[in-house]
Amino acid sequence: MKVCGNLASSKMAPFSQQVQRMGTSDAERALAVARLVENDVAGIDVNMGCPKEYSTKGGMGAALLSDPDKIEKILSTLVKGTCRPVTCKIRILPSLEDTLSLVKRIERTGIAAIAVHGRKREERPQHPVNCETIKAIAETLSIPVIANGGSHDHILDYLDIEDFRQATAASSVMVARAAMWNPSIFCKEGLRPLEEVMQKYIRYAVQYENHYTNTKYCLCQMLREQLESPQGKLLHAAQSSREICEAFGLGAFYEETTRELDSRRAELLARTPEEAGEPVEDTSSVIKMAVKFDRRAYLPQITPKMCLLEWCRRENLAQPVYETVQRPLDRLFCSVVTVAEQKYQSTLWDKSKKLAEQAAAIVCLRSQGLPEGRLGEESPSFHKRKREVPDQDSGGPRAQEPAIPGELCKKPFVTVGSGKESPLEGW
Repeated sequence: MKVCGNLASSKMAPFSQQVQRMGTSDAERALAVARLVENDVAGIDVNMGCPKEYSTKGGMGAALLSDPDKIEKILSTLVKGTCRPVTCKIRILPSLEDTLSLVKRIERTGIAAIAVHGRKREERPQHPVNCETIKAIAETLSIPVIANGGSHDHILDYLDIEDFRQATAASSVMVARAAMWNPSIFCKEGLRPLEEVMQKYIRYAVQYENHYTNTKYCLCQMLREQLESPQGKLLHAAQSSREICEAFGLGAFYEETTRELDSRRAELLARTPEEAGEPVEDTSSVIKMAVKFDRRAYLPQITPKMCLLEWCRRENLAQPVYETVQRPLDRLFCSVVTVAEQKYQSTLWDKSKKLAEQAAAIVCLRSQGLPEGRLGEESPSFHKRKREVPDQDSGGPRAQEPAIPGELCKKPFVTVGSGKESPLEGW
């Protein structure tokens, strides 16, 4: 099961405007996921057009096109089982007759709309998009048809979007690659210079603390054939947001912005729970240590969480329960583990939930004088069971209430900006 969120708008949209896209090969699992998110999204979409191996090898994406029965079962189950509109995206089949037969069957499931990528499963962007087949589908079905695949050959600027819609007789158009190459494709006034777009994008990425790997990927998509230029080579070598900014002459902006962010963060972190209007809880009974989990210091295939779980089994104790919270100000995590009604916590915050839980496990093990799997320790022995109790990292249940006073506050992430324009306005 592959799940990702997709915005139905080019602007930063609230939950009510989001459509949840999923890749799936199982109707019941798809419904279970849909029910988890249906109150937070406007619709559920099933991707039946992705030709990538990571999708098709699991029977998802374009692999479903050769199994109409499974397509019908997945869509019918979702339509009947969720309160949100259901849509799907497909690719065309080798023959028009087979394609029309498939889309008619899909329509009968009760879906609200269908997106059609006008290429076959084995075709790639260098192959021409088949507008005539999309048009035949649009003229056959009574539900909305969304045309996809027009980037490069048909869509070069804003006006081309409408031309592509008319050429396919579709109700609307889905734009992907052209929007990655230059997001100003949606500007009615025409494309903005790429350098201007990249500069503005980088500024927003820094102000909203976007991870540098995602920023780098998006900029590489914009540069395309210019990746071998001096600037492109600097971008390719960049290993941080600072280096990305320096590659585009924004080093001073990065320094100034990060100083302001750090100052605001420090000011907010210095606030007491009373000042922040948060409840004050007694944590005197929590055993605390300043520890972090470093994978390099531990035996292969062994983690503190595994050691703690195995010790609880040997002592006939309930398995450890981890309560993990994220601090909105810097998005770091802290976890408290409860073992035999005693709580343990590391006072150091970590960059991921899993690392925070490992740190909490270390505190418990060290408090009890138990081996934690470090290099040089006697290798822990693990009992073999026919059915292992799943590790908490695999998504087991966790308590939802914060175990640390004031750390799960509802303050927004720190951002820098005028507050007068949205990230995409002005393009």
